Amino acid sequence: MAENDWKSRLGVVYSTNPDFKYETAAEPEQETLPPASQRLIVRIDRRQRAGKQVTLVEGFVGRQEDLAALAKTLKTRCGVGGTAKDGEITIQGDLRDKVTALLTEMGYKAKRGN
Repeated sequence: MAENDWKSRLGVVYSTNPDFKYETAAEPEQETLPPASQRLIVRIDRRQRAGKQVTLVEGFVGRQEDLAALAKTLKTRCGVGGTAKDGEITIQGDLRDKVTALLTEMGYKAKRGN
């Protein structure tokens, strides 16, 4: 399905070469910094969530796989659901204190926001 993504090829002139493969310039993923040099901010968010509260962990620098692994660890330790995308971890509920303590325990520089 990714090979047939026509939206990424808008503005490209048609090629009659049957062996032509359109290639997009993929951004190289940034290497994951060690936990001691990561500066994470743990804050609460209520916007556009029908009044529900979620805890956001922002500031992670690294690969998507490492972000997903950290999110899975936090979700398991807190016993709640959540997601990790766009360099941000979303955890259901107001767990700022618990998440900040867990991240500090893991060696991250975590700061509790608002």
